[in-house]
Amino acid sequence: MMMKRLIWTFFLLATAFCSYAQKGFKLVANGQGTSLHYSGTTPLVKTAVGLVIEDSKSVADQPFRLTDKPKSGSVVIGIPGESKTFDQLLSKHQIDISDIKGQWEAFHIQAIRDGKTQLLFIIGSDPHGAAYGVLELSRLIGVSPCVWWADVTPEQKSEVALPSGYEDTQRPNVQYRGIFLNDEDWGLTPWSANTFEPEAKIVAGVNPDKTTKMQTIGPRTYSKIFELLLRLRANTIWPAMHEVTVPFYFVQGNREASEKYGIYIGSSHCEPLARNSATEWDIVGEGRYNYITNKDNVLSYWTDRLKELGNSNNIFTMGMRGKHDGAMEGVKGVAEYKEALDKVLIDQTQLLKTYINPDPSQIPQVVIPYKEILDVYRAGLKVPDYVTLMWCDDNYGYITHFPDAEERQRPGGNGIYYHISYWGRPHDHLWLSTMSPALIHQQMKTAYEHDVRKIWIVNVGDIKPGEYQTELFLDMAWDMEKFNNRHVNQHLHDWLTREFGSEAGEKLLPIMQEHYRLAHIRKPEFMGNTREEEADRAYYRTVRDLPWSEEEIRDRLQAYLELSGKAAAVANLIPENRRDAFFQLVEYPIQGATEMNKKMLNAQLARHEKVNWKESHDAFDRIVSLTKKYNTLNNGKWNRIMDYKPRNLPVFQRVKEERAIEPMVNYAKPRLTLNGTDLQGKTHPVEGLGYEGKAAVLGKGEEVYYEWDKMQGDSVHVEVRLLPGHPIEGGELRFGISLDDMPIQEISYKTVGRSEEWKMNVLRNQAIRKITFPIEGKDKARIKISALDEGVIIDQILVFEK
Repeated sequence: MMMKRLIWTFFLLATAFCSYAQKGFKLVANGQGTSLHYSGTTPLVKTAVGLVIEDSKSVADQPFRLTDKPKSGSVVIGIPGESKTFDQLLSKHQIDISDIKGQWEAFHIQAIRDGKTQLLFIIGSDPHGAAYGVLELSRLIGVSPCVWWADVTPEQKSEVALPSGYEDTQRPNVQYRGIFLNDEDWGLTPWSANTFEPEAKIVAGVNPDKTTKMQTIGPRTYSKIFELLLRLRANTIWPAMHEVTVPFYFVQGNREASEKYGIYIGSSHCEPLARNSATEWDIVGEGRYNYITNKDNVLSYWTDRLKELGNSNNIFTMGMRGKHDGAMEGVKGVAEYKEALDKVLIDQTQLLKTYINPDPSQIPQVVIPYKEILDVYRAGLKVPDYVTLMWCDDNYGYITHFPDAEERQRPGGNGIYYHISYWGRPHDHLWLSTMSPALIHQQMKTAYEHDVRKIWIVNVGDIKPGEYQTELFLDMAWDMEKFNNRHVNQHLHDWLTREFGSEAGEKLLPIMQEHYRLAHIRKPEFMGNTREEEADRAYYRTVRDLPWSEEEIRDRLQAYLELSGKAAAVANLIPENRRDAFFQLVEYPIQGATEMNKKMLNAQLARHEKVNWKESHDAFDRIVSLTKKYNTLNNGKWNRIMDYKPRNLPVFQRVKEERAIEPMVNYAKPRLTLNGTDLQGKTHPVEGLGYEGKAAVLGKGEEVYYEWDKMQGDSVHVEVRLLPGHPIEGGELRFGISLDDMPIQEISYKTVGRSEEWKMNVLRNQAIRKITFPIEGKDKARIKISALDEGVIIDQILVFEK
């Protein structure tokens, strides 16, 4: 009798459990994917549906399938007002869409149970919103946005269920979000043209004799890039535009691919009105690319492109620079530049009114005050208020201008052009994509708080190996407010566990944090202490000692030895089908940075006869081997995508054996080494930022202090080391410092243009100010630092007693 009761009790519990489980919505049940119903005709939504069906083939034994009539268990997809069938279903099941109605690219997902009927609604406020909602299904079944671009093979599952009553509403914080493909010479272009898509063809009418030195990036490649953008909830691209690459609109099928994926085509700071003037002018232009002396031909050149584009999805860059990344031809000085650009903007506006829309305020447009154009803008350039002002960083992650109160009120809004990859002075960083995630967040959060919310574009170089920073940037653009609540470390943790599983992800988090911290102190590309585009021949392309002592060098080598070992140990936890992904996303960047540090630092020690040159040369050989392995991954899928020596710069070569002429610097040990979080008072720590990962922001007018005792000597030297940012409000960036009740000293650390100090600052990621105070007769002292302007970020304070 007792046994019967136990069996009956177990049966009731099991039945209750099954009943409860059935209340959730099953995307995959017993290995079979659910059915999808879409009664609309929007091409972008159909594209997204096709992608998610393809994704489900890697997850379920039987993939998602389309159905003409939704039945219980189906996913119902649509845009209100697009389909009578969809609208009737919304009404029948009383789905509230007020939260997304009229919103830009928003979506709402809701699981409902109505009697015996279960449905999952995916409702887009517009085609993009619906597409993002559909691709949310891919995330829910465990498909990474990097499924193709980093070979993150999905895990097969027999069951995937959403909780009962599941709901999710999302909308972007930034209207236009995307990437700039740039410096594609050593990866993306040779890979596309020779490995992935050699069949791409140039459009009829383009003189082939003028493209003989160029290679193509075609629609098959761009489709994969556009797919990645959709998966990352982005909508904009600036196509590759270097002289080695056939211009985007000159390759058959590229424009059609962008339309299929709903991607807005924009262009960089030197490509006005959708014209890639770095190469297109030389192919189809007449005379000099000079508005002052050749105005008619320049206007005709712009007109031809506008006639071709019509009402396609474009964001037009306004203004004019030189053919590539140089100043406008035919002008001397800021005043002439401003006068010419005022006229250019008037003419360009008239062209847009004639060929795109009679109301120019309805046409997406940007003016990008990049490099010398920022000076021209500040001289009073007349930009229509409906045009977006798109601000820039200094190419090394520090934004050079934040909109003031008047700029924040402009109807056209504000945007940002940001770099995680850069070619130029003082030195390129094109290889390993080591930009600090914490710095990216701190700078973009500040921009967002200053109403920079219209357009965000990030220069991603060749895409690889910048996959993580690209996703980080676009996740912030999609929902910065949610991101601020999670913070950088949580985002990195979630990304690592998504790609490599919970156990490996947990172990990888501190490893990747250390990888980014060490590279923040000195990027791998900067380890030769060389410079590019440098007038001073003492620096130009000459490998030299870094200003580090033997002790500092050996400490850094030890840190990389430990980092490399920990990363290698985690590799054993990675399943076979994710090994390629692990190599691309973790192993190559970490081991590449490790070997570069070994190569250059051991070379420095060898120059001083402290180690054998073999240590450096072996590291060079390992970099070559690592890169060869990258290019042979997945049966050669990525052949030519990775180059360990972009631009063939000296830092990437085997180091020439030489003896040092000057002695190595001596290590001066500070009495105190403080980081931003060591200071007392009101500080705002920035998670993971700085040399120790413990930098802190000081708000304007806020003060911090630190007390120490048992002082020795007659004076104290204080080094205040700050993040080398730029003024946020007004034109200054200052802090005040005092010891005890001594008068406050006002210290500015603003840098100008490409000054020597700015170059030093971005290469070492610190701005340094040294102050001396007398301390004779003191047993203890209190140092006080206050922020006199917004934007002061304290990284470290070093105290030396003399």
